[in-house]
Amino acid sequence: MDLGFFVFVNCGVNQFERQPRSRSFLMLMAIILLVSEGCKTQQLSSKTSDQSAKQDTVSIPTDTIQYFLTAEGDTLFSLDEEVEIGLSPTLPDSLTFVAVGDLMMGTNFPEVHYLPPDSGHWLWKDVSTYLGDADITFGNLEGVILTDGGEQKKCNNPKACYLFRTPDDLAFHYKEHGFDLLSLANNHANDFGLTGRLNTQGVLDSLGIAYAGSSEKHYTSLTKKRVRIGMVAVAPNKGTLSIHQMDTVRSIVRHLDALNDIVIVSFHAGAEGAKNTHVTRKREFYYGEDRGNVYEFSHEMIDLGADILIGHGPHVPRAIELYKQRLIMYSLGNFLTYGRFNLRGLTGQAPLVKFTVDTEGAFLNGEIVSFLQDYDLGPRLDPQHRAAKSIQKLSREDFPENEIVVDDSGRILYLQKSIRE
Repeated sequence: MDLGFFVFVNCGVNQFERQPRSRSFLMLMAIILLVSEGCKTQQLSSKTSDQSAKQDTVSIPTDTIQYFLTAEGDTLFSLDEEVEIGLSPTLPDSLTFVAVGDLMMGTNFPEVHYLPPDSGHWLWKDVSTYLGDADITFGNLEGVILTDGGEQKKCNNPKACYLFRTPDDLAFHYKEHGFDLLSLANNHANDFGLTGRLNTQGVLDSLGIAYAGSSEKHYTSLTKKRVRIGMVAVAPNKGTLSIHQMDTVRSIVRHLDALNDIVIVSFHAGAEGAKNTHVTRKREFYYGEDRGNVYEFSHEMIDLGADILIGHGPHVPRAIELYKQRLIMYSLGNFLTYGRFNLRGLTGQAPLVKFTVDTEGAFLNGEIVSFLQDYDLGPRLDPQHRAAKSIQKLSREDFPENEIVVDDSGRILYLQKSIRE
């Protein structure tokens, strides 16, 4: 009930106790006149009542009946009367995200010695605090969660083929270390066929982690601090929502934009390796596979209503860009990948991007925290900020028109207009 004002009406006298703040003055006057007219009718009825009325009838002086009208038109007989007031919680001004690249804690295929000892607890030693320091934490899950079995993928090129199968009993780490959203769209999503995909989804459901990008579940939504967040994930691979099914992808992004405050698009695309660090703005191929034009794709997604673009797939860091005040991370490389991954040079750089957006998805500020992967120790905090400096250099080279810059410590800053010009 809105108690922004009330009107005190004493039959025969109308007066304001407080000036109205949220209702039309004319509407208020109409209410007063209606109540006043009722008072007059009551007084006239009292004066012309039958003089032969029963002697035990109690006569109440009409000029002592008081009414208090709320802004909603409700009548109170006393200011001490208790009323229910609906309260609407305010929305936050912003949300903080953490985004990282590829996650694969180890595989029991083809041999169990590709799994980390001690259930992999020490892999998370340096990163756990950073992952949990956000409203929403995102990562790309390479491979499937499956203890055994499944339909093994057949590879056209065995030299470039690896299959990842992480046992169910390691998956708790994703929940324990703060992940809210995982992309399942990548070239390892179908390593163990439908069995692997469905088991992965069942395990994540049991952990309460939202996911998207599989053939079975293209997109998802969740709510954080009363802000609705939608995500769709794509890749050019079997078992995923294909990046080449653009009519479907466009339709999903429009749908998510209509139902959510913030829309994330995750893409596993672009050619791989240290020779493919630049965003070429052209269609990219890797071992004959069409990996898409990530520049055109990202801009079109934002034009359709997306707010945050998170890329992975090249296994190395790439540039970041701001387009229409929306952040694009073209590749976050590897983050926590144990066992059968190449971690030399750029492939060992593991950026963690922490950034803040308003409740409509516009970028406000951010930073890149640099980690460096070690074959035996997992990702370790890098005091030399190598991942941030790689992204700094690539962003400057690939997007000289960029509205943001990365400083030497990894902070993402708006570039002053005077400098840009």
